[in-house]
Amino acid sequence: MGVERFGSDDGLHEVARIVRVAVDVLDGLWTNTHDGPSAASMSASQLRALTVLDRHEGINLSRLGAKTGAAPSSVSRLCDRLEALGFVQRSSSRSSRREVELWLTSQGRSHLERMRAGREEKLASVLETMTPDARRGLAEGLEVLCAAVLAGRPDASSPPGPSGTAHSA
Repeated sequence: MGVERFGSDDGLHEVARIVRVAVDVLDGLWTNTHDGPSAASMSASQLRALTVLDRHEGINLSRLGAKTGAAPSSVSRLCDRLEALGFVQRSSSRSSRREVELWLTSQGRSHLERMRAGREEKLASVLETMTPDARRGLAEGLEVLCAAVLAGRPDASSPPGPSGTAHSA
């Protein structure tokens, strides 16, 4: 895999393909990273919703839908399931009686932290097989990629920090 193959605009699609494959491989690596019976039935959209709520506590259903790309009716059902699991709590908005705010419960936050820790452990065992230079290069490249993605999305939160929550800018 020579660097020259990625130096021009002609290499953009190849790099995009490699990143997509990496995401698919990571998804496969993490598929079985679940703790407890409630986690076994957790869908990718539910996990995404928990992640968004972790970064944007107190948002309403329509903002959660916009951040997850889900239709309002789907978001409402998704939150019903997360609330039944004890991961999300709904409360009346302080600013508008017609809106509902969404909050992670301590159980939801603990679940998300366990999921993240499990994923990081699996990933660390793979990264351990790489050279320090390869790990450093990967980390630098991923930081640049995350910054580029976030620069193209003005409503996006900053990337998660070491604990998994958003950095303050």
